[in-house]
Amino acid sequence: MVSILGLAISIAVTIFGTFLIEEVINFVITRAAKRAGANPTLVRDVGAGLRIIAIFVVVSGILTLTGLASEFTALTISGIGALAVSLALQTTLSNVISGILLFYDGAIHLDDTIEYSSVKGRVVRLALRNTWIKTDSGTIAVVSNSSLSSGPLINHSATARISRKYAID
Repeated sequence: MVSILGLAISIAVTIFGTFLIEEVINFVITRAAKRAGANPTLVRDVGAGLRIIAIFVVVSGILTLTGLASEFTALTISGIGALAVSLALQTTLSNVISGILLFYDGAIHLDDTIEYSSVKGRVVRLALRNTWIKTDSGTIAVVSNSSLSSGPLINHSATARISRKYAID
């Protein structure tokens, strides 16, 4: 039988260790994001997400240590939670992946003149979720990256760059 003092120490170590690991991961990610010039809101949101994950790990650990739940129960609950989060973030994840692919392919850069659907203008901001296009009339159109990836996207100013990169004649 586990003593109450041993249980209390195990719970304290679980809480302290989890939040220490969360703080180290948050520090590393924050530092890398700031070096990359990420938006402060994004850095704050990543920190909040890590804190939620840490709280879940602590609650799961405490339930396991006290015998109220098994490791299997904790894994099942985390699987259901991950499924719910992935379904809730499906559109956002699609936009982020499309943004990464647009950057990797070099399909658009800042100051390119592009045309998508009925929007034609100059790219003034590239982000992971969306692209901002300043139209000839001076308005800003915000287009999701998944929409741009699904096309048709016409880039009027990147013909030479893309032709060289992909050896298109």
